[in-house]
Amino acid sequence: MRLVSLSAFLLFFFAVAAWGAPLKRTDTQIDEQKNALKKLEVDLAKKREELAVLETEEKGVLNTISLLDQNLNRTRSYLSELSRNEDMLQGAVKQLVMDIDSLDTKIKNRKRAMRKRVRNLYVHGRSNDAEILFDLLTKNGNPEREVYWVHHLLNRDREDVETLRKLVTERSQKQQTQQKHLAELSRLRSRKAVEERGLVAQMNGQERMLNSLKHDKAVQRMALKEFERNQRTMLALIKRLEERRKREIEEAKKAEAARLAALKKKEKAAEKKREAEKIREAEKAREAEAAKKTVQAQPFKGPKCMPLDGPIISEYGLQEHPVLHIMTRNLGVEIRGKRGGHVRAAAAGTVAMVAEIDGRGPSVIIEHEDGTYTVYGHMKAIHVQEGKSVKKCEEIGEVGDIASLNGIKLYFQVSEGTQTVDPLQWLKQK
Repeated sequence: MRLVSLSAFLLFFFAVAAWGAPLKRTDTQIDEQKNALKKLEVDLAKKREELAVLETEEKGVLNTISLLDQNLNRTRSYLSELSRNEDMLQGAVKQLVMDIDSLDTKIKNRKRAMRKRVRNLYVHGRSNDAEILFDLLTKNGNPEREVYWVHHLLNRDREDVETLRKLVTERSQKQQTQQKHLAELSRLRSRKAVEERGLVAQMNGQERMLNSLKHDKAVQRMALKEFERNQRTMLALIKRLEERRKREIEEAKKAEAARLAALKKKEKAAEKKREAEKIREAEKAREAEAAKKTVQAQPFKGPKCMPLDGPIISEYGLQEHPVLHIMTRNLGVEIRGKRGGHVRAAAAGTVAMVAEIDGRGPSVIIEHEDGTYTVYGHMKAIHVQEGKSVKKCEEIGEVGDIASLNGIKLYFQVSEGTQTVDPLQWLKQK
């Protein structure tokens, strides 16, 4: 019987030690979720401040629609994160209730055993234990076993009290954690209710804005002017990059001509007239070949890479804008994306520009070897720098919804020199 009691105690001890592990893992997960929630709250507050400034300063129609759309997306993400936090806290509270119930049962059983022990001591005194000790110390047997039972009898009462104290302490700690989680759960639910009402208000505000855009000719004209201004800005950027490229080619040609002239002068002084004439003819041929390569570059050929996985939601050329509901000429195409989707370089080249472009948000422009430029707009994150060489299909960033009017998407444009072309047809060229 004594061996059974000892085994039960040891099993109980290891069970208590193991109990804490799942709870600690849950607490760590809850802390991680809280940190993620705080980051979303900061981002959401920042975007709402920007929208408030726009409302007071009466900024452009497109900027206002874009920020309304971004706020809706971020509010939905925030509500989703609140729900995840709520589910995790509910699970933690449920587990704590089960743990506390189990501890209550163990404490009740332990107290019952201790009351029985006290009654036995009151009725019989310590004589019974004294007799057991006397028998163990005077009779022949296994010395190690006798010493073990002597210690066991002397320490049993103290261990019973210590075990009960630990159980009560653990129960108190779990109750405190439970109260903390319940308070946090109440706060989350209140916050969630406020955000759900706010989401409905934002959706109504966006609907009113879009309805006014559909029926108010003055607002339509303002939006069209902004759209066309953004288009001109994009074309001007490409023109500036193309002028820079041509200037670099001319400078390279002049440098090559100066080098050849110096070489001619040196060779003339060292060789005969006939040999010098041959050298001049050879140099002219090389110069003509170099000029042909630099000035008459062939159109970029070779397999290309789709910059983002997703459906095309707006094509190249003249069409009705899906949000503005006015006829516009698209310089590129728009590809629907998912949050965190990877944007890839359509072909090998050099990053010519990384900038915030009106109407396109954070953007990357890549220059290819034949003077073709590809533009990637509405980026959430950019992973390349100006001057960096990129390979075909190399990841250059993540898609986002900054300066977008209708959710997460990639703006993709292709210009051969300063002339835009249909990106989908360009991607198909071999």
